Amino acid sequence: MAAGDAFDFSPGAQIPLSGASGQTAATQALASAAYRDGPVDELLKANSDWATSEVKPPRVSLFEPNLGEAFSRALQLRVLGGGRKPLIQSFGLDPQPVVEHCLAASRIRKQRDARLTLIMAVFGLLFLPGVLIWLGGFQLRRMLAGAQNKRTGALGMALLTVLAVAAVVFLVKLPFSGFWAFYVRAMLIAPLIGGAWAKVICERTAKDLRDRWSGLLAGGGVGAKIPEAVPRNPGETAAEQLRQSLERLTAEQHSNVVFYAGPKGILGMGTRWGSWQLAEELVPADPEKDINPFRSWDVIRAVHDQLRLLERGPLHTGGFPTPDVKHWVVSPIGEGAKAVSRPEGTEAGAYQIGGAELQKICNEQQFGSGDRHYLGVQFVLWDGQLVITLLITVTVLHKTLRIEVTGHALGPVHPLFLGTPSPRTKTTSKTIKFWETRTRQLPIVHAREVVRLAARAPLTYYPPLLEYWGGKLVLPEPFGLRHAWADKPWRHRFMADDALRATTPVLRVVHQAALRVLSENGVNTERFGNRASFLSGAVQDPTPRQADVYNA
Repeated sequence: MAAGDAFDFSPGAQIPLSGASGQTAATQALASAAYRDGPVDELLKANSDWATSEVKPPRVSLFEPNLGEAFSRALQLRVLGGGRKPLIQSFGLDPQPVVEHCLAASRIRKQRDARLTLIMAVFGLLFLPGVLIWLGGFQLRRMLAGAQNKRTGALGMALLTVLAVAAVVFLVKLPFSGFWAFYVRAMLIAPLIGGAWAKVICERTAKDLRDRWSGLLAGGGVGAKIPEAVPRNPGETAAEQLRQSLERLTAEQHSNVVFYAGPKGILGMGTRWGSWQLAEELVPADPEKDINPFRSWDVIRAVHDQLRLLERGPLHTGGFPTPDVKHWVVSPIGEGAKAVSRPEGTEAGAYQIGGAELQKICNEQQFGSGDRHYLGVQFVLWDGQLVITLLITVTVLHKTLRIEVTGHALGPVHPLFLGTPSPRTKTTSKTIKFWETRTRQLPIVHAREVVRLAARAPLTYYPPLLEYWGGKLVLPEPFGLRHAWADKPWRHRFMADDALRATTPVLRVVHQAALRVLSENGVNTERFGNRASFLSGAVQDPTPRQADVYNA
């Protein structure tokens, strides 16, 4: 590798590990959004307290995207686009498969749009006046139908019916004959033939997308296929850039720098719901001797070693899974900040801060401005739906040593992403036995949807123009897949219990390790021990609080 080349963070050949299976539910739930249909406004219901997405309304409703189209386009542009902003880590899921499924869904739709564009070219260019008449009729109906006004919708259908009857009457008795008579008849009939052909294509694609949607939520499904991300020759710069963008996404996911946004808490980890502090004076155990000099890092290192043994217990009763114990650097940003910045330089390789720089932050940046060091123990439970993070920080100011443990919890993804595709049916009363009903299966794609897809197809080759006329989804900033659409865990009884139960043993392990270091360095631990005993009882209070909100 040349001296000026950037380091390649590609993990190479990957073997699925058993621990990766714990994050499949949240990952597949968000990935399924790429294949969904339905109105894009449904996604606004999934906004969380940490981030709020928006939908820019269409200028022409005939060109508006559905949920899956808008989600895939917005996520690709935000994560893989040029000059993009840094991302917030998505704890509890793997963001790369989500993005790959968005690319795969877009690829399927591009193949469908290519066929629809061909149909529009054959039937639209040759019989353009007729196509414009039919499209105008459907657009008029969409404008009059609205979202909730059924009476206006019935009016729109009546106008469309009148238009069709007028067209038939006009065809039967034309004011002219010859070539133009045949052309006028053909221009009104040809779009119907093209529409029937387009409906077959749309039905086939919709079935494929729905199968992938339901397969992901069932825990399996077809893997995302994105051959455009694999360069086949040195000249394929677009494929190489896409591959590097996916690798950058993985590197950002493993960064140990997180961002504190005031009352919103640490982005990606959730708000701080509990805080327990042990702060006592450093007094020598022997009045005739001084305390052996030690630093905050010495305490943190001892706590780190003990937290890695949390899954071991005296009884064989299951208990903790293997925790993820990691050193974190927390950077403060404003509550309304729209962007974050990742660390750069020789001390921040692969978006990580470690080594001497990490120890310096831990030992010296304890007061005033600057980043802060935290030791975190994180549990990813419920197949990635619940993320429990407990952060430990040690500070020494004058003769007072403070050990603080804070609890953070991020709940499951919004139920919107867990909904399976439902078939379109229509229930009617029987003619003779009117007290009985008959349920009829309807096509997946109705006529209005076929017209929308056919009208959008030629514009999909230039997305900015399509977004200008059809609107788009605007993702919240700073953006992270997990916290943007996460619920709080307190509405789920078992998840809330897990978050509360994890605190007590972690707090006791932290205090035991810290007391041992203090005792080894000649510190009188009597007051520390008494305070630790008090906190051990206080932590059992089963009430989560808003610890990030300070009431004046």
